[in-house]
Amino acid sequence: MNTPATPASLPVIQLKSDRTPGHPWVWSAQVHKPEGRLPPGSVVEVADAKGRFVGRGFWNGHARIALRLLSNRPDEAIDADWIARRIGEAVQLRRDWLQLDGVSDAWRVVHSEGDGLSGLIVDRYADILVVEYFAAGMWKFREAIHAALLAHFPGARLYWFAENHVQKQESFDCRSPEPPQPVQVHEHGLAFHAAPGLGHKTGFFADQRDNRHRFAELAKGRRVLDLCCNAGGFAVHAMAAGAQSAIGVDMDAGILEIARANAAANQLDIAFEQADIFDWVRAAVARGERYDAVILDPAKLTRDRNRVMDALKKYFAMNRMVLDVIPPGGLLLTCSCTGLVSEADFLEMLRRVSLNAGREIQILDVRGAGPDHPVRADVPESRYLKAVFCRVG
Repeated sequence: MNTPATPASLPVIQLKSDRTPGHPWVWSAQVHKPEGRLPPGSVVEVADAKGRFVGRGFWNGHARIALRLLSNRPDEAIDADWIARRIGEAVQLRRDWLQLDGVSDAWRVVHSEGDGLSGLIVDRYADILVVEYFAAGMWKFREAIHAALLAHFPGARLYWFAENHVQKQESFDCRSPEPPQPVQVHEHGLAFHAAPGLGHKTGFFADQRDNRHRFAELAKGRRVLDLCCNAGGFAVHAMAAGAQSAIGVDMDAGILEIARANAAANQLDIAFEQADIFDWVRAAVARGERYDAVILDPAKLTRDRNRVMDALKKYFAMNRMVLDVIPPGGLLLTCSCTGLVSEADFLEMLRRVSLNAGREIQILDVRGAGPDHPVRADVPESRYLKAVFCRVG
């Protein structure tokens, strides 16, 4: 792998504006294209329209995000040492500030822009580190990234990948190794299955860790319904904390096998059923069933800005339907991991659900992902998860 260029030898990309960008992403329409071809992921210096230094970052003339700004310090080179420093700061935040090792061995190590490492996500699952690349520039630094991670997690197994659409957009070719053997992870004293690289994502979503724990506290003594339950994390936490009963529903037969294994690993009696949630809830209503603690956590509904209204209509339909099985005084935790749907729009959707159903929805708390998913103030897009705790009147 080529050694990254020193600051003195970097090509310069000029912005069309003399105003400093308010975001680390700079779109292709906002820059003057360089005369010579620069390989995707090249480290470049960025200047404004008047030639003044703005910062350094990754250039990609093939991508919609032409520049990913990484530093605004004139004395700071973007090199292997910079990568190691940034990863060290990210690990220190999780271990020293957040004390996550005392809570779980499954947490996010690097959260892209939230940790100043645009285009890189790293998740820990016990002794496995899963590295996801979103940018050609980060892929070019993969050797430095892997070395820095192993310095903080000696003996860890590394698995890396990039989604096909990302590789196409960013023009790089990521060859993933063989997936590691599945591993058991732990969270608040409970055991869960994680299988990076084997489909079903990992079977475990660490971003909901704190929300699972809080839901379980509120669900004690209640009848729990976990819709779009995935690997059953909410149901497992709730039953372990003293819920009266729990049922999980999901369309994916494969992930339900993992959910059943998670329940068994914790010696918990939880029923998991394969069904479309609309069909299942309609049948439950017909049987006169009621559940006084319901979690609704569907998968991402869209990546397309033009389909946000469609996504909100589907959220409305799901939430309106769920109210029919929640008795007065029941708990609803409704979630959205669709980053393009804002928190304000999601809450407005709930207001319309309340109006349509003629039932009061009392919002108790609005949360997101855990603090191992930090959000930079100038990158609100990285606050993708909305988790709204409600009391239904």
